[in-house]
Amino acid sequence: MHIDDCFLLGHIVKTHGIKGQVVAFFDVDYPEDYDDLESVFLEQQGRLIPFFIDKMEPVQKGRFIITFEDIKTIEQAEKLRSVSLYLPLDELPELEEGQFYFHEVIGYQVVDQNHGPLGTVKDFYDMPQQQLMAMDYNGQEMLVPVLDEVFVRADHEAKVLHVNLPEGLLEVYTQPGTPDDADDRDE
Repeated sequence: MHIDDCFLLGHIVKTHGIKGQVVAFFDVDYPEDYDDLESVFLEQQGRLIPFFIDKMEPVQKGRFIITFEDIKTIEQAEKLRSVSLYLPLDELPELEEGQFYFHEVIGYQVVDQNHGPLGTVKDFYDMPQQQLMAMDYNGQEMLVPVLDEVFVRADHEAKVLHVNLPEGLLEVYTQPGTPDDADDRDE
């Protein structure tokens, strides 16, 4: 299995107890969709290695205590700390029409309802307060908040992401510096 054929499910946070259990954080919108996994891929030395799950218990939203079949000691579990967990892309839950996963729209043309074509989707950032979409806009990076009211729909056939930018956001990237900026440069 290659990493390009998978999505990042989460990572192992720490060990739990002395019998080889680990606490994993599933960094997905609906972690409960994955509470009956039989196996996951762990990234080790740049390769994805399958690990089979003996038992998995939810402990709080997004966190699970996992017992892997071949991990029986705290020393073995300690080696898995901070390791990323992956699943094949075909295990992603189906979405409704017009919805999308972030990885699917990288490279899509961004078209705003009021301003027309703007640029292309480059990446998504997971910031502490919210998620942001990075878009190439006239040769510069433009950051757009990931909000339901901003993202209208994704047209997968045309590779177009339809948006309704918040009022004033585009102007932040098109207006020259404020008069205060000019005053600072004169000093």
